[in-house]
Amino acid sequence: MIFERLFTEHPRSIGETYREHQRHAFAFGGTMVLAGLACILHGLLPTIFTTTGSRAITRLYERMVLNRSRHSSGVGAAGTSVRSYGLPNTSVAKSRNTTGVSLVKGNLL
Repeated sequence: MIFERLFTEHPRSIGETYREHQRHAFAFGGTMVLAGLACILHGLLPTIFTTTGSRAITRLYERMVLNRSRHSSGVGAAGTSVRSYGLPNTSVAKSRNTTGVSLVKGNLL
């Protein structure tokens, strides 16, 4: 019972085996580490990796939230898009503020 709770309860709750969940978690973690390093380097030299962090977040969001909701419900997330962060029929306008930080709907990206 303890083994099941520690290793398989959560993966099973999202429709994955332990190994599938492990593979996905390692891939997500690796992407986050690399994107984090790119953000740190961008902080030191602003002309490099200008969109790496935001692109990684967008891809991870798409893979984790949108794909999982499609997989678990068996239907697509109609009317939603990665760029609208799950808000149906919302257009997102990217802009630059005076500090040069990219904004999407007022949220730092």
